[in-house]
Order: sequence, then C-alpha cells, then structure tokens
Amino acid sequence: MEPTWRKVLLVAPLLFDDDDVRARLDAVTAVNAMRAALVAHHVGALQAPARVRADLGDTRLVFTAGAAQDQGVFGFRAYDTAVGAEQLVAVWDSMTGELRALVHGDELGIRRTGAIGAVAIDTAARPGPLRVGLIGSGRQAWAQLWALCAVRPVEQAVVAARRKEHADTFTERSDRELGVPARAAATTEEAVREQDVVIVATDSATPVLDVGWISEGTHVTTLGPKTISRHEVPSALADRADIILTDSRAQAAGYGEPHVLPSDQMVELGAVLAGAAVGRSDADQITVFCSVGLAGTEVAAAAALLRATDR
Repeated sequence: MEPTWRKVLLVAPLLFDDDDVRARLDAVTAVNAMRAALVAHHVGALQAPARVRADLGDTRLVFTAGAAQDQGVFGFRAYDTAVGAEQLVAVWDSMTGELRALVHGDELGIRRTGAIGAVAIDTAARPGPLRVGLIGSGRQAWAQLWALCAVRPVEQAVVAARRKEHADTFTERSDRELGVPARAAATTEEAVREQDVVIVATDSATPVLDVGWISEGTHVTTLGPKTISRHEVPSALADRADIILTDSRAQAAGYGEPHVLPSDQMVELGAVLAGAAVGRSDADQITVFCSVGLAGTEVAAAAALLRATDR
C-alpha cells in the first residue's frame, strides 16, 4: 500500500531571487520575524545547531540549518568560502515534507542580518530617537539602517567609508529612500563620537576605531571580522563595554580561532528579549552587539517571505 504521505498533492516549490526578496520582504516583516526567532531560540522552539563545513579542496561549502517548530518549517542555508557563489536557502513543511521554497542570492541573508541588528539596537540602545554613526557603506551597512528605521526614529546618520564617493552615494540614498538626513564624515572618528549608535560593517582585518572615541551611553554593533587574528573592532572594546550581547553564544564560541571579544561574557539577545537576562539598565552604559548570524534565522526569514507572498 502506498504510504499516506505519498498521497499528499505535492506542489512545486516557490523560487525567489534577490529581486523577489527586495519586493516582498519589507523591514517591518523582517524585524518581526527575527525578534520572534530570537525568542523562539531562547525557549527551545527554534533548533539551530552549529555550522557544518564540508572541505572541498580549494573551498568549503558551509551549511546552517534550523527548524522553527512554531512555524512548522525546517531547512538550511548553503554558501561557499572562496568564490562568493550564490547562497541557497531551502525550506520544507515539517508536517507534509513538502519543499515549500528555494531562495537564491544574497539579499535574504543581508536583510536577515540587518533585521537582527535592528532588534539588538532597539533592545540595547538608549530609548528615543537615535543619532547613528556608520563605519562602512556597503550592503550590510545599508541593511542595518534600513531595518533600524522600522523600529526607531533616526535623527541623523553620519557615514565613514574608505572612499568618499561611496559615503556620498550612501547618504543620498538614505535621504531619498529612508527619509533619514545623512552626511559623509571627514574622518572615522567623526562618525563615532557623540553618537547614540555606532554600526561597524567592514571587512577590515585591523581595528577601524579607537575605543576612546566611544561616548558614554553609546551602543556599538560589530558585523565584520571578529577573531583574534582579524578584527574590525579593538579588543579593548570589551573593557569599555558594560554589556556584550550576541545572537548566539554557541556560534561566537565556535569560531575556528578565539573571538576577539570574550564569548564567555556575552549575553544572548534572545534571553534579554524573553526577560531571562538583563540588558541596558542605565543611560550611560556602553553596550555592544556582536553579530555572528544565529543558525536557523535564514529559514525563519524565508518563512516570513513565504507568508508575505501568500498575503
């Protein structure tokens, strides 16, 4: 007799590319999905095992997997470490085993990271409108500001980049698309001093800021390299910080070499959101969010994309 699951009418999975993600996954939807995923991970409803790396000679294929019990989906993301090949996210229905969606390209992951960053800033930064300094003007920096505007008013953005024309392009887009007044900084120090939030989104292997530039009460998010041998923020940032948050302590501790910031002192963002850990408690505290990319959140983001498509 044919198994019952074989009798389910299978439907071809939906296929999404970067243009589809841009058109369908707005900032509010992405942020809400990531906030829920972080809490779900804390309470055990989002299974997010450590990354798996397959050595393929000149490159590695890396897999992150997740199962969101509350959404009835599971899946994985795959990406390489050498040539920058298109990433792939696959999502299945947990009940039927139906392959629901395939998402290829980088935009889903970038928006996922931006949305997690926005949740971290909303949780850890001082209340109210924010003055934001950005070091870096690429897609990751843009996604952070894009998502942040869904949760907080941004009074001004000051952008430092290695090439002034890139900073100018970023600031023009900020004003045009987000309605956020922005200007290019003459120096990196200018983008850091007297800010409520500093977002560091570079690929630099050496620190791009001095901890002495960071004002009391500032929140700092770091997205780029963060190991002992390659790090965009100085190790002394840990000494200035009152609270160091991360989206996954296990992943922060699971790097191939030690993290430049002490992973054993990190507090999981999901625990703070769930009320199981304390976040900022004083306006003068310096807070840091160390973004490592909680496994399973790509699946949660793809599930949100599916729901947005069904509306």
